[in-house]
Amino acid sequence: MGYKVSPVLCNKIQSKLSAGRVQSVTLRLVVEREREIIGFKPEEYWTFFSVLRGKGEIKASLATKKGEKYKIGSQAELDKTISELDGKRYFVRSVKKTVAYSHAPAPFRTSTMQQDAINKLGMTLKAVSASAQALYEGVDIPGEGKVALITYIRTDSTRVSPEAIASARAFITENFGSEYIPEKPNIYASKGNVQDAHEAIRPISLARTPESLKNVINKNHYRLYKLIYERFLASQMSNARYNSISADIVAGDYGFKVTGKTPVFAGYTKVYVESSEKDEEDMKKLPDLTEGEELGFIRYAYEQKFTKPPARYTEASLIKAMEEKGIGRPATYLPTVSLLETRSYTERDGKNIKPTELGFKVVDMLIRYFPEIMDVKFTAEMEDKLDAIEGGNKIWQQIVAEFYDGLEDEIKKAMGDGYKMKTPAQETEYKCEKCGSPMVIRDGRYGKFLACSAYPKCKNTKQLDENGNIKEKTEAVVVESDVICEKCGAKMIVKDSPRGKFLACPNYPKCKNTKEYGEEVKLPDCPMCGKPMRKINYHRGVFYGCSGYPECKFAVYDKPTEEKCPQCGSMLVEKQRKDGVYRRCSNKDCDYSVRI
Repeated sequence: MGYKVSPVLCNKIQSKLSAGRVQSVTLRLVVEREREIIGFKPEEYWTFFSVLRGKGEIKASLATKKGEKYKIGSQAELDKTISELDGKRYFVRSVKKTVAYSHAPAPFRTSTMQQDAINKLGMTLKAVSASAQALYEGVDIPGEGKVALITYIRTDSTRVSPEAIASARAFITENFGSEYIPEKPNIYASKGNVQDAHEAIRPISLARTPESLKNVINKNHYRLYKLIYERFLASQMSNARYNSISADIVAGDYGFKVTGKTPVFAGYTKVYVESSEKDEEDMKKLPDLTEGEELGFIRYAYEQKFTKPPARYTEASLIKAMEEKGIGRPATYLPTVSLLETRSYTERDGKNIKPTELGFKVVDMLIRYFPEIMDVKFTAEMEDKLDAIEGGNKIWQQIVAEFYDGLEDEIKKAMGDGYKMKTPAQETEYKCEKCGSPMVIRDGRYGKFLACSAYPKCKNTKQLDENGNIKEKTEAVVVESDVICEKCGAKMIVKDSPRGKFLACPNYPKCKNTKEYGEEVKLPDCPMCGKPMRKINYHRGVFYGCSGYPECKFAVYDKPTEEKCPQCGSMLVEKQRKDGVYRRCSNKDCDYSVRI
């Protein structure tokens, strides 16, 4: 869908824009929430309490008037309520005492782990995903090497293996007592269309406690592991138990309500607490109340408030909305949310996500021409169809044919009309030094720039600074280095790039060899072919590969040395760990490792 629809955005708004089945619908959620906020009209209301005396002090909330729900909406209504309550006697009309239970939460799925870590630990979505990936792939533990600590992290299932459940019940019994395990193991049903290939996210071994790793792994890894560990442990524990009381109090035509809850048995909350403002408000012990009891009046407590617009999405709440509406999959939450910001469709306002002007334009344009594709239900239903294909219940060719039926016509129609949202070029006093035509300010992917109005005949452009002034081009100074290009023998030169300085061969484009600038340590020759090795940057870090690639594909991820392994004769590499630097064998089948 993205490949087909993206050109429409480029034609009608600006170049280098993209659309996608998941990203565009997610952007629509952000834009529609922002429009709700913009169009919101606050309404006045007043919270009202009567503070009363019984066997202790009670704060009763106004609930009804003449048996109907009642909320004070103005100063006049407040004054009238107070005048009608003045001098009235307060009686307890009914008291309801119950035992309330709180069931243990399910172990983490991808989305719930991301939400909990963002909300409780204050981590960003990228930081959560990076830490989870490291915990799954393995972290360096002194004396043990790389150890994987948790199960697969991209899952929408709450299923747990029988072996893991048995292990958890045994651990809980030993460390907390038999009263902390339910009679039967807790089993959690997965909601919606779930790909149940993987278990829920859990620790691989409960014997490896968070405390045992606190001073061994980095802070973010430890905090996330502790959260996952405690959530899984709690998922197999008994319910928390509370004594709950709810009382109705009357005074003239007005009814008041008061509730309280006191813990009796901690259950799963012994290790994991799901807190909220409402829970904290309810978690209070009330004095004993009896039906018909008269309570003494102490004072009124009230406050003027205004209704608030819906909150902007945060990373956590946007992921929650995507999951609830069936948009995307566990593996797509991070790349989707990140892509919207990378494309400048959204921006950050603190922890909140808000759409940019470009984001509004993209959504409006796509809804105008492709309303079905931009429908949240369409995206969710497509996920169901993809699941059906995977399960062998649908033929993919048929689904694809249905998807493209009419889409090509819609695209032709969109590209054929004259409707555009492009920002008109702004005229300036500058003249093009190449052809004499007026220069105009245009919007580009990286901001505003100056362009010749005679484009495409004249393609002259100039960069603008943040104040709208022309950036003068400086003459490039060629700085020669002492580094010899191993491919052609020329002295390499220093060049600048957005990522910093680097060394390049002066014989470009005949020779395209480059090197990292400031690389002082000479790397050993490749043990496979004898050609020099070189350090290579890539999106996840660096690795060291043979300069003879692709003829020779030898590569290692740790820094190579001149030394040979005393056990097998392979190249030794240097590995930086928390407790120092190690030299280990590059041969995966050899376990030689020594601290230096």
